[in-house]
Amino acid sequence: MEHTLSSGLYIVATPIGNLGDITFRAVEILKGVSAVACEDTRVTGKLLHHLGIKQKMIRYDDHAGEGDRERLLALMESEPVALVSDAGTPLISDPGYRLVKIARERGIPVTSLPGANAAVMAMTLSGLPNDRFLFAGFLPNKAKARETVLADLAKVPATLIFYETAPRLEDSLEAIGSVLAGREVSVARELTKKFEECRTGTPENLIAHYTAHPPKGEIVLMVGPPGEEPIGEIDVDALLRAELAQAKPSQAASSVAKATGLDRKALYARAMELK
Repeated sequence: MEHTLSSGLYIVATPIGNLGDITFRAVEILKGVSAVACEDTRVTGKLLHHLGIKQKMIRYDDHAGEGDRERLLALMESEPVALVSDAGTPLISDPGYRLVKIARERGIPVTSLPGANAAVMAMTLSGLPNDRFLFAGFLPNKAKARETVLADLAKVPATLIFYETAPRLEDSLEAIGSVLAGREVSVARELTKKFEECRTGTPENLIAHYTAHPPKGEIVLMVGPPGEEPIGEIDVDALLRAELAQAKPSQAASSVAKATGLDRKALYARAMELK
């Protein structure tokens, strides 16, 4: 860069797949800092090598302790230090929150550079409403906890965005189909890479597709917002029939109630009529 970097923390977004997706500014910052704090020195080392940068790397991941954090903070007080994740924007489902929080509390300058982000890219590809969206990280591993989280988010008037792994995709789609019945869902995977894909449909259709074509890579899972207009009787009947195909009337009523906000008792009575 034309001038020496000031001391402090520089949060630098890195490519999520295609190595061309790094900004000129990010390259200059990575060249100018005294050290790069990263999740995995092997991953970051490959990126730096690709960019022709030789730089000191310091491992800072989910397992970093207070001593590791204090050493980084001490370095930032007198030297410029970059923070990167293995891919994408640091702190978005990645370590670094505490480091930034304490740095700010101690008056250490913090600068963040815009760059690649899988959640935002997937949102733009999905075709789902994007005037309001909520990023909710990863869904829980256990089925009950996963359903609880989805139920808590059911009435949020926004498109929901989750990160997911390929082995758990089917379980998450099944939970969405049960708890958020009637919602449009989008699956984006391998973003910026050769086999990039964004597929939108019902949970059932997506499950059928990915059962026949097991996915690989990291996934962004999106769920459309609840409908703005009240759901009519025909739509309610369709939702209840879909649930009744695999659940008892009481369970079907509960699922549809969570997804629509309609009265569970009334839905149960209708479910009994349809059964």
